[in-house]
Amino acid sequence: MNNDSAIIEVKDLCFSYNGHPVLKGVNLTVREKGFVALIGPNGGGKTTLLKLMLGLLTSDKGDIRVFGKPPREASHRIGYVPQEIGINKTFPISVTDVVLMGKLRPGRRFRYSPEDRTAARNILEQLGMEEFRERRIGELSGGQRQRVFIARALVNDPKILFLDEPTASIDSRGQSEFYELLKKLNENAAIVMVSHDLMVISDYVKSVACVNQQLYYHNSAEITEEMTDMYCCPVELITHGHIPHRVLRKHTEEK
Repeated sequence: MNNDSAIIEVKDLCFSYNGHPVLKGVNLTVREKGFVALIGPNGGGKTTLLKLMLGLLTSDKGDIRVFGKPPREASHRIGYVPQEIGINKTFPISVTDVVLMGKLRPGRRFRYSPEDRTAARNILEQLGMEEFRERRIGELSGGQRQRVFIARALVNDPKILFLDEPTASIDSRGQSEFYELLKKLNENAAIVMVSHDLMVISDYVKSVACVNQQLYYHNSAEITEEMTDMYCCPVELITHGHIPHRVLRKHTEEK
């Protein structure tokens, strides 16, 4: 595929924590309107890789470019929903105010313009949450709160959306609806998502990166085939290193 459409390029990335290697020689390319799931065992480096692409961590070796720039320089084009969003449910903050927090930037005065408020209302309407705009965030269900946090990430019209375990606080009934929302959002933005939800891989994402210190990439055709095998006939449980984490065709080379 033409490299001109690449919006994230990770090359020979290495990262360690307290002297222990977390990622080794990782390479990854994410293209316009890509939808990539990062999967792997706990401690395999998925969230670390996400934070490196966000510019929240600094690598020991290698290079990351987002829209051709270091991640921090491209932050205005990135939306991020972390795995854990600490919130005091008794704090009297409205849904609209939570979304407007996405407009805050270092050095900006703490005052929202009419245009900011219009943008917040428009994104809430797009996500089916406009009727809740004056509700307190603590009054919403887990799935509704997650939509609000997505709205906060989208209020600046980013071209990349990073999600870390986005369905962790959503019940099973709301998960398919949430993934349908992501599918719609993917029409206008690339999505990179850390997930343990194997079902979502075949139904929604376009590619999979298996992360366990190293990274192995699988295209969409392989996802569909292997997920069908997982539910319909015996399969091989493979590992990267010694930790089993995923049912996929055995990797013959690192990408």
